[in-house]
Amino acid sequence: MSTENIIEQKITETLEKNYMPYAMSVIISRAIPEIDGFKPSHRKLLYTMYKMGLLTGGRTKSANVVGQTMRLNPHGDMAIYETLVRLTRGNGALLHPFVDSKGNFGKQYSRDMVFAAPRYTEVKLDKICEEIFKDIDKNTVDYIDNYDGTCKEPVLLPTTFPNILANPNQGIAVGMASNICSFNLVELCNTTIAFLKNENTDILDTLKAPDLPSGGQLIYDKKEMEQIYRTGRGSFKVRAKYRYDKKNNCIEIYEIPYTTTVEAIIDKIVDLVKTGKIKDITDVRDETDLNGLKITLDLKKNTEPDKIMNKLFRLTPLQDTFNCNFNVLIKGTPMVLGIAGILKEWADFRINCKKRQIAFDINKKEEKLHLLKGLERILLDIDKAVHIIRNTAQDADVVPNLMKGFDIDLVQAEFIAEIKLRNLNKEYILNRINEIEHLEKELKEMRSTLNDEGKIKNIIIKELKEISKKYGQPRRTEIIFEDEILEIPEEHLVDDYNVKIFLTKQQYLKKIPLTSLRGSADQKLKEDDEIIQEIETSNKSDLLLFTNKHNVYKRKLHEIPDCKASSFGEYLPNLLSLEEDETIIYVVSTTDYSGHMLFSFDNGKVAKIRLDSYVTKTNRKKLSRAYANQAKLVHIMYLQQDTELVAFSSINKVLIFKTSSIPEKSMRDAQGVQVMRSKKGSTLVQVKTMDEVHLSNPDYYRTKNIPAIGYYLRPEDSNKSS
Repeated sequence: MSTENIIEQKITETLEKNYMPYAMSVIISRAIPEIDGFKPSHRKLLYTMYKMGLLTGGRTKSANVVGQTMRLNPHGDMAIYETLVRLTRGNGALLHPFVDSKGNFGKQYSRDMVFAAPRYTEVKLDKICEEIFKDIDKNTVDYIDNYDGTCKEPVLLPTTFPNILANPNQGIAVGMASNICSFNLVELCNTTIAFLKNENTDILDTLKAPDLPSGGQLIYDKKEMEQIYRTGRGSFKVRAKYRYDKKNNCIEIYEIPYTTTVEAIIDKIVDLVKTGKIKDITDVRDETDLNGLKITLDLKKNTEPDKIMNKLFRLTPLQDTFNCNFNVLIKGTPMVLGIAGILKEWADFRINCKKRQIAFDINKKEEKLHLLKGLERILLDIDKAVHIIRNTAQDADVVPNLMKGFDIDLVQAEFIAEIKLRNLNKEYILNRINEIEHLEKELKEMRSTLNDEGKIKNIIIKELKEISKKYGQPRRTEIIFEDEILEIPEEHLVDDYNVKIFLTKQQYLKKIPLTSLRGSADQKLKEDDEIIQEIETSNKSDLLLFTNKHNVYKRKLHEIPDCKASSFGEYLPNLLSLEEDETIIYVVSTTDYSGHMLFSFDNGKVAKIRLDSYVTKTNRKKLSRAYANQAKLVHIMYLQQDTELVAFSSINKVLIFKTSSIPEKSMRDAQGVQVMRSKKGSTLVQVKTMDEVHLSNPDYYRTKNIPAIGYYLRPEDSNKSS
């Protein structure tokens, strides 16, 4: 193979050259919303509808809008239509929809409810878009060429309220994302007004909490909310709303968190019922209809609805978390801002829009005043004006002759020349000239306002009050406080029944309810497999699984599925994600972490570790250094209360010792104390309970003090103890 055409390139330079332009394009031109609250795809679509006259006219087919939008948005028709769907009233994704719709647009809360094709649906701009496009034709915002230079489009839309916070907005760019929750419009307008008056206002006083289109209950945590408001990052929890139908013994869920779907909730509940984690639900149905969302749960008799819902809140998306990331594009730069920061940027933007609108109006009025000033000149001698026009030989000379005759400029002369003959009366001209005084007064006020930011803020405040009154709605998301929630401890939500645990040599764990075990005592095992440990315990207990690699894995026993004697059970390397060559050697079940773990090592040392040493504040799944690793582990056991044990050495020495003589340790990896001393290089090879050995005279092997060498095994005991 020839290497002549191969050119070496530095990977960093190649990435910067080829990848960075794409990444920046996604960030700036696609995924991150700007201060007007829109991404480019939203803005192009709404502006197209505005230019189509859909703000005041009737609805048109969605396909028509999609086609027209392609002039500004060089994407496929379905990509544009999906953007349109999210903006509609029918879809329900926004607190204040921008598109009035007719037809099936799916639902934000449904994963499987598919929207109809664009040829079947109809749309127009909703009334609130009057505030989105207000004064857009008065030079309030900049315009740029579209992608092929055939028309113009606005860089931003001159929203008269902080739309960026009025509707939820999510975007995933390259290396960054944005997730903005919505707030109640009345609260938002009041907060913006307070901020315009005093930037140091306490935002929490007026902006209580987010308000989501899907409703539900927001669990209010003041510290979390302060963090979100201050930094633009953080999270809050939202849970579903439900009611109990006593007559039919069922729960009806009618509002769910914004971040989930009906199908996701039902799938999870069905899974919990199938795995036996929830036993009180007999049926789950999606009964959503024209009246709105409804998930119905049929219950068994004597089931407490609040208890079962608390369990579902813990185990399903019926309670979910909204993660806030207020990443906004400000003048081409992505910034994560708190509420005050966003309001400051929006206020600056809106003030600039207002200044441009006032400047535009001043310019128009000045032009009109200029024309009227020229008209005022001919009032002095209307006959002269008529005489000039009448005695001008050529049409092209009319304007120059008027300019010369009345000492006016070209624009004024053109205006006078275009006056109809019937209007060349004194009354008409006087009426028009009387406007001069009024115009001059207006211009004076407008120039004063233009140069006074305080006056501009007052105009914006007045607009916000009108918007709040006109479009404000009651809160959809109810605010509840953590202390109002009846928290049922997790252990109370777990079904309590007795189970038996089997650990096999080939690393299978079987959890079988005792009621099921009574029916079949024979355990199905793989070929050459055998049971190495059995425990009878409760479904509410914790399971500690010790490995040959000095680790312990922790699991809630109720999280492990029940099985039957006829199945192999759970394969532990998969269940626990064990390391290579790591095996489970011992299992302990506990509900209160009382008692001790006893570890015996070949160097004759025994460590007695408190079981509560394995308690963690967080729900950690794996603890390393579960026991000492300085010597080889010979024996491991759970010690609920002190007893006597029998130790055997490699030279057939035997020692009976009391575990009460071994001091307890709280450090998990403590080496313990010497129990059996070495003689001639002997090692500890085995430890058994008194029930496992049969000694003719146990007192012969007992010792009052440790460490001890032990006593040689008597011939009469050798067969009994093997």
